[in-house]
Amino acid sequence: MSKTLYVGNLPWGATKEDLAALFAEHTEVISSRIITEPGTGRSRGFGFIEIDDNEDVQEIINQVNGKDMGGREIIVNEAKPRQNKM
Repeated sequence: MSKTLYVGNLPWGATKEDLAALFAEHTEVISSRIITEPGTGRSRGFGFIEIDDNEDVQEIINQVNGKDMGGREIIVNEAKPRQNKM
């Protein structure tokens, strides 16, 4: 099983590789993605990182939350389940 973390306040130029590298210092990264605007492909300033849930997820959040990335203080929380639009 894996756990997904929300990462907000990302620099506009951040890539999924940048995001994975930031977390790789603390845990094994399964996948990473930056959410982009449809049509323009421009970053929306947040993304998700998937890690093994056997790790101490709260400890990883504590270590990375508030870190500087490209001059911005990132926000990290456990991702909420996806809600279906009606």
